[in-house]
Amino acid sequence: MSDPSVPVGSLTVARAYWLLKSEPDVFGYTDLEQRVSEPWNGVRNYQARNFLRAMQPGDLCLFYHSQAQPSGVAGVACVLTPAVPDNLQFDESSAYYDPKSTPDNPRWSMVEVAAVAALPRFLALDALRTLPELEGMRLLQKGTRLSVMPVTADEFRVIVTAGGLDAASL
Repeated sequence: MSDPSVPVGSLTVARAYWLLKSEPDVFGYTDLEQRVSEPWNGVRNYQARNFLRAMQPGDLCLFYHSQAQPSGVAGVACVLTPAVPDNLQFDESSAYYDPKSTPDNPRWSMVEVAAVAALPRFLALDALRTLPELEGMRLLQKGTRLSVMPVTADEFRVIVTAGGLDAASL
């Protein structure tokens, strides 16, 4: 890919790659495309939260439609902000409210993301399983249900290319 690093302040850091899962009937890739940006909030798994906290502006994400027929990768998003406290954890009317979380000691985090490009060819989970380069991918391991997870640069490139985008242009 063209630039595996991104400027962050006065530093240049290696770009990381992630997979974000969302149910398309709740919030799909087309919903993200219709907005300037969107907070990736409501994550209530500690491991997935820790992955959110590791994200940096400029990181790229595969946007995965889960609980769909079929499930699969629909597009690419970009992380716009470092992790901040998830706004929903303090909202008593939200399904994601956490009474044990306080502004002084927030449990949950979110990042802001924006759409980059829809895949011209939606890549269903079954199609991902046929790509030998993805044999060790976390998403394809039995029992993996995380809504946020890292992917390698090679996994990202293989998926984006198979989906019809030029990975070097992202």
